[in-house]
Amino acid sequence: MLNQLTVSRIIQVYLVQGVVGIFFLYLAYLILRRDKKRLNVIFSGFYITGALAVILNFIYAPLTNETIVLWLNFFTNFMFAYAGIFLVVFNLILLKSEKIIDSKKQIAILVGYGAALLSVMFFLFLEEPGVKLNADTGWRPVYTLPYYIYFMAILILGAILPSLYLSWRIYTEFEDDLLKRKWRFFLLGLVIIDIFMIGTFTMNYINVDAVRDSWAIVSLITIFSGPALIYYGVGKQLEQ
Repeated sequence: MLNQLTVSRIIQVYLVQGVVGIFFLYLAYLILRRDKKRLNVIFSGFYITGALAVILNFIYAPLTNETIVLWLNFFTNFMFAYAGIFLVVFNLILLKSEKIIDSKKQIAILVGYGAALLSVMFFLFLEEPGVKLNADTGWRPVYTLPYYIYFMAILILGAILPSLYLSWRIYTEFEDDLLKRKWRFFLLGLVIIDIFMIGTFTMNYINVDAVRDSWAIVSLITIFSGPALIYYGVGKQLEQ
């Protein structure tokens, strides 16, 4: 069955998020256009994975089958959370070189983090699932405290903190002032997208309509500005 979407919901999901998805794919295209070397592919993975999350959201937004919606929402959030690991690998390559962080190590990191995120689905099989998503919640996901803590621990410890630490390490090792200035944009974009991730998933736990609605405005700004600044800080150089 299909959910009767309101005009505001249609605008938010299919217009606003549609633009976000296209924006992400466009940045990935710019990165890969000149060169498809591994560093570019890894960096573009951040944007491609984010775009896939938006596409999944398109699919389940009008649906009302609770089981289907719950699982599609899970994989949407999985994609958003997984995107950050590409920045971790990207930073590791810049810091250590591709010879040290070779393809085997890159794959191990990507697979390991993915497996950790997938383990979150255990909560969906409990008698009282870690996520409630149905007509009673207005088709908005609501997290239990154990689910929220476990999910956020993996996200923060596995992707957010490592990417921030490695990015700062790279910044401190730059000697060229121009590179340092450019990298500040990358750092700022990284902080903004981390705020978006933490804030969005926290809203699913807090579940206060007024706070959710206010955050929707903030998230609209951060979902565009964060990735744009990350690209501006490093992506243009990768094109060349």
